[in-house]
Amino acid sequence: MSWARIMAPLAGGAHDVELLKAAVALATPFKAEVAAVHAPADIADLMPWMGEGFMGGVQITAMDSLKEAAAEGARMAKAAVGACGYAKATLISLESPVWAGLSMESRLSDVVVFDTEAARGRGPLAESFQQIVADEQRPVIVARPGLKTGGVAVVAWDGGKEASRAARTALPLLEKASRVVILAAPAASSRSFDAARLQAFFGARGVTAEVELLEGSGDAAHLLLSAAGRLSAELLVAGAFGHPRLQEYIFGGTTRTLLNNDGPSLFLSH
Repeated sequence: MSWARIMAPLAGGAHDVELLKAAVALATPFKAEVAAVHAPADIADLMPWMGEGFMGGVQITAMDSLKEAAAEGARMAKAAVGACGYAKATLISLESPVWAGLSMESRLSDVVVFDTEAARGRGPLAESFQQIVADEQRPVIVARPGLKTGGVAVVAWDGGKEASRAARTALPLLEKASRVVILAAPAASSRSFDAARLQAFFGARGVTAEVELLEGSGDAAHLLLSAAGRLSAELLVAGAFGHPRLQEYIFGGTTRTLLNNDGPSLFLSH
């Protein structure tokens, strides 16, 4: 299996450079395209506040400021793409409606890469991260410093559909890992499952994996993070558990703990 297109949403700021480094590190072993998608603040988001048929001085000033910020962000995004030095990096600058364009680009990509800030609900791309994971249900990688392929990868397994989708869609990365360890915490789950079944699934697809059963009935996320640290894992593959969009924060406790704790880069699928 392989990936052909890795998407990196850009805000048009200083963080873009590091995010592109991570995207290039992921794309290089696959000789994949890096689709750098600049997603500026959308002028259309101001319209509900303006009132029908009314355009006052404050509103005009706000629109002009957004246009200027979008132009400056596009310039910075273009510079970041040029500086990354990857021949198969392309820049796409979105216009209103920005979310419609961003969602379409994610649908046409194998995986979407975000940085830790966006994944933790901070910065201009925080809402985009939540929407792409929960609404679009696209696989995402939360890139932590030093992300690379070819290291130790651990796979969180509880037999659920989210974990299953994550394990399947992460196969291209797992094929390139130096070591794959399936982590299961039976006492921390309400499900009955057999980690050896996933081990056999991987084996049939050319991925040799070990199984480690984690003791403890507490928060599964802390058990997973502790094991990942002990194994010097560079990637943790897990299902993303979410709630309806109307709730204050869409991610459930386990996923939120993984996002808010320092550790290996995350491969998440909802």
